[in-house]
Amino acid sequence: MKTIHNSQIIKQKVLLRVDLNVPIKNGVVIDKTRIFSIQSTVNYLRSQDNKIFLLSHFGRPKGQFNKEHSLQFLCEILADCLQVKEVHFISSIDNFEIIAKQSLMQSGDICLLENIRFYKGEEKNDLHFAKTIAENFDVYVNDAFSVSHRNHASVTGITKYLPSFAGYSFVKEIENLDQLLKNQVKPKTAIIGGSKISSKLLLLHNLIEIFDTVILGGAMANTFLLAQGYNLGRSIVEKDMIVDALKILDKSKELKTKIILPIDLVCSKEINNPLKINLVNIDSIKSEDMALDIGENTVKLINKFLQNSKMILWNGPLGAFEHSPFDRGTNKVAVIIKNIKSSQNILTIAGGGDTIAAIKKSKVENGFTYISTAGGAFLEWLEGKESPGVKALKENNLS
Repeated sequence: MKTIHNSQIIKQKVLLRVDLNVPIKNGVVIDKTRIFSIQSTVNYLRSQDNKIFLLSHFGRPKGQFNKEHSLQFLCEILADCLQVKEVHFISSIDNFEIIAKQSLMQSGDICLLENIRFYKGEEKNDLHFAKTIAENFDVYVNDAFSVSHRNHASVTGITKYLPSFAGYSFVKEIENLDQLLKNQVKPKTAIIGGSKISSKLLLLHNLIEIFDTVILGGAMANTFLLAQGYNLGRSIVEKDMIVDALKILDKSKELKTKIILPIDLVCSKEINNPLKINLVNIDSIKSEDMALDIGENTVKLINKFLQNSKMILWNGPLGAFEHSPFDRGTNKVAVIIKNIKSSQNILTIAGGGDTIAAIKKSKVENGFTYISTAGGAFLEWLEGKESPGVKALKENNLS
């Protein structure tokens, strides 16, 4: 795979695929991580006197123009984050508009193109659509690993018509994820939380082949406990996934991988009533209660395994962390990982939107070697799948 690090890209018109699908609340960007992640690639391309055109999606406009999903509002924010005087904007991908803007731009200038998902050809991976865009540029760079599990025109289609390279952030993501999957250091521990087994079935099957210990929490763990015959009351469970849960447990025994489930739980009749909570062992859940967090003994059990780990992966909160006090278990585990990282300097990697939110809520960002913002692409890579965007870059032989 060609990267901008091992290539000469000088004085070119560069089409740079980035992920600017940033979270917005009341019209304000509440997390600029994805913007800051492209700094290294943008700075390098600017230093080589290229004209840079940022290509991104935002939201799900379903192939139609929608002012609510326009990217124009990001120009000033991008200029501030990237420390440049101005970020130009083009309201369409019309060839004449792009060519006119290119003639006005100076070397090192940056221009943001309008939301690529305003066009039906994007998600259909229409190759005629991709070729039409590519005709205006000399080089394509993908620095959006987070969308590279999508077989879209801006991810795979354009690579058929332009010399194509991976950006710094793209490469960094793969290197860190491959460390988790390919590094032979032992013992490795994965913490997997969240609400559903169904959304992480392939992930679990792959991880128990690679990791020595897999710790399960959140509502996902409820289904495993239900499969073992425990009464979960009114807790969230996936009854149709009981057979799958048992298969994972059986497979883990064959592979001698330890699966750690909660041994006590914080329960309540109502998620919005923190005054009526009970800490109970897993065999003492009342029929009217919901399991909403892991208990103190479970935290101690998790700590025991983490202390002996040489590598830790974390994906998914261990309870209903959005609702205090059911965030305590997740917060405590986050702090444990931070302290282990501080004292032992082991590899700690986290990913997934809720996981990042939990880490920030606990203020333990410095407890992780790497925090992935790649979402679905992060999970698919850990499932053992090669992303279409990665494959497209590897197969590109244009120069």
